[in-house]
Amino acid sequence: MELPLRGSLYLAAGALAAWLAASPPAEAKTITAVMHSDLRIIDPGFTTAFITRDHGYMVYDTLLAMDENFKVQPQMADWKVSDDKLTYTFTLRDGLKWHDGTAVTAEDCVASLKRWGGNDVMGQKLMDFTASLEATDAETVTLKLKELYGLVLESIGKPSSYVPFMMPKRLAETLAGQQIKEQIGSGPFKFVQAEFQPGVKAVYEKNKDYVPRKEPPSWTAGGKVVRVDRVEWITMADAQTAANALQSGDIDFVEAPPFDILPVLAANSDIKVETLNKFGFRRVGE
Repeated sequence: MELPLRGSLYLAAGALAAWLAASPPAEAKTITAVMHSDLRIIDPGFTTAFITRDHGYMVYDTLLAMDENFKVQPQMADWKVSDDKLTYTFTLRDGLKWHDGTAVTAEDCVASLKRWGGNDVMGQKLMDFTASLEATDAETVTLKLKELYGLVLESIGKPSSYVPFMMPKRLAETLAGQQIKEQIGSGPFKFVQAEFQPGVKAVYEKNKDYVPRKEPPSWTAGGKVVRVDRVEWITMADAQTAANALQSGDIDFVEAPPFDILPVLAANSDIKVETLNKFGFRRVGE
């Protein structure tokens, strides 16, 4: 097991929760991160800002998810496709609860998909091909197509804005053009509303009721086993200040630091620089 991390982390799909599951800092109870941007809007269905998407992956979960090989995998639900490929049946897995303690239902998921389908371009296209989308029982979502469409699973499992995050029906039915009033998901972390300072600080606490999948974590798919109690995103507008805080141990990682600072961080024996994305984004850890 690694020592507590200090470093820069680029989250290719905002999956900080998944990264913590894959590379948990030993004995660390709180992870302090300086992200690529400050968080102001916390409704992931209201903006395509990457920082809000990243926030979404902390708090919410998805019916399907995409692994590191770009293959769609079950997440909150498994699926079956009819022989004529016009009917998709999604069955929720056991143990799913919202952060307020209530059970996740198929009606919640239908409402969430409809909200997403009204905002997202790929979702809108899926809805154009959809004849019906309904909860056929408490754990089953049934999507019927008007005609064949080959991107059903890819649409629902896609890893970036807008992500089809699942939320309670009462929130998903928020009027178009308005932001949801609560941050209630079923994901691995709970959002601490009382400590949120827009543009300054966002705090997440471990969701002790979260039941992870049994598969190993892979990008946005697989089991998200959280081994820390708390994650804090803090804003440091100056990159050098963040780098200094990283080296002194005051913070645990910085997301996507400027490249001119990377040689200094790489020279520090307590910090590991790791390339996660060949297009140039890096992770640095102790």
